[in-house]
This record gives sequence, structure tokens and C-alpha cells, in this order.
Amino acid sequence: MIPRLHERTHSPREPLAEALGRPLSPNEGLTEYTVVAHWPGLDYYTPDDEQRTWTSVQWAEHLADPYLEHPVAVSPDDDRRAILHLDIRLHPDDRELTGPEWSETAHRLARAAGIEVPGAAEHGWRWIAVQAQPGRLDLIANLFHLDGTWRTPPADILQRLAGEARRIEQDLNLIPVHTGLTMRSAARSVPAASTQLAGVLARLAGEQDGPLATVCGLVEHTAYRIARQPGAASTDTAHRLELIARRLHAIQQDLDTTAAHLVHPRAAAAPAAPRRTAHRSP
Repeated sequence: MIPRLHERTHSPREPLAEALGRPLSPNEGLTEYTVVAHWPGLDYYTPDDEQRTWTSVQWAEHLADPYLEHPVAVSPDDDRRAILHLDIRLHPDDRELTGPEWSETAHRLARAAGIEVPGAAEHGWRWIAVQAQPGRLDLIANLFHLDGTWRTPPADILQRLAGEARRIEQDLNLIPVHTGLTMRSAARSVPAASTQLAGVLARLAGEQDGPLATVCGLVEHTAYRIARQPGAASTDTAHRLELIARRLHAIQQDLDTTAAHLVHPRAAAAPAAPRRTAHRSP
């Protein structure tokens, strides 16, 4: 289970379209099988007799409401990019999760990211979880509260998400992505060298304790600190660092996929049997 944090945006429309894998529609209703979880305060926000099957456009408008309520509100760093978007992806060979399992996963990740606070049901920050693509879950939140206050994500948000992802894998009996496929059983059918090399790549790609995770965390922490400095140059530098962190995440995913292919290589075609020809002496 790999968590990924996207760059914050001003509008929830683009993140929601990416989560759905298609453009937003004013006609297509998103049921509870797509929006598998949401901020607890929505139960207070919506009358009991109102249908909850909103369109994707309505969900985007719901997430954007705090912007309309407080058009001049900004973060402590004078930032209005309040839409936080993160996604997690299961291992390609993992089983399909049930609706309640996706919902539980969403709430646990929301608490780890600091966008759901226990005991702040009707007064919490707005977020939804979308499960519209195989093996993928997207969380989209507005860091502005309806009263205009800003929710600052924890500086170590990626480390918290990675740690919670490992615990969810254990609790739901999922394949740990950082170790690839179960290598103990695969070692019987593939050469020992391939298994060892796959283990090296898996350790490099480790989301929790791998060297790339450490580098990525340092880059993101630096970007966060630089973004708090005044001036356009600081903003540009922070943006470049965020892009570098995203590339590092992509490298981690590529390494993990390569490790999985080493453990379970595709069956090679059997070589053709050599033709035997009669040998005649001159």
C-alpha cells in the first residue's frame, strides 16, 4: 500500500476528476460505493430526508464551500491553496477490498494526515474518500474550516501515512508493498540471485525505512520550511522541491514493481531442441 501526497491546489475539481479517472459531470450521481467515506460532520450538514447521492460536481462544490464563505481567508503563510489530495494504491496482486474495508482505510488515513480530528464531528474539516479505480483510494480535503481557520498538516505527514499504511496492511492481511510479493514461497521457483536482488530493490523502495524514503522526507520537509519564507523565490524553490519529491515517489514505485517482476518473472519460452544431423566422414 503506497501513499502519495499531491501538490495542494485551489480547487477540488481537478483532484476529484483524477480520482474518478474521468471529467466531472453534473448528471452522474456518485453513490456510497464510490464515495466510500467522508467527514463525520456531513451527517449534521445534510437533512435526514435529503438524498445523499450527489453528482461529482455537487461533491466538488461541497468541498469548495469554505472558500465561498471566507473569500479572503489565507493560511499562516498567506496561501489559499487549501485542497489537500492524497491517494494510496494497493499491491497489483492484492485482493479486492470490501466497501467497509475501504471506508475504514479512509478514516484511518484521514486521522493520520490530520484532516479528521476525533471529537470534532460537526465542526471538522471537510473531506471525502473516493474509490473509483481498481486498487486505489483518493482522499480530498479542504484545509479551510467553515469558520475561516486553517488546518496545517503535520510536517511529517508522509511518514505518518506510511506508518499507518503498514498497520492497515497487517490488519487487513494485505501484501506489504515494500517487500513485494511473498519471497519465501517464490524463492523455491526462481534463482536465489533474483530473490536477493529483488530484496535489495525492495529495501531501496521501502516507504517507511528505505533510503529513498529518508531522502524524500528531507526534501519535503525542506520544501515546507522554504515555503514559509517570504518572497516569490521561496515559493518557486518550494514548488521545485515538491516536484522532486514526487519524482522520488515515482522512482520508489518503479523499483517496487521491478522487485516484484524479479520475484515472479514471466515464463520464458522454452528453447527449441537442437537438431541432430548425421555426421559423415569425408
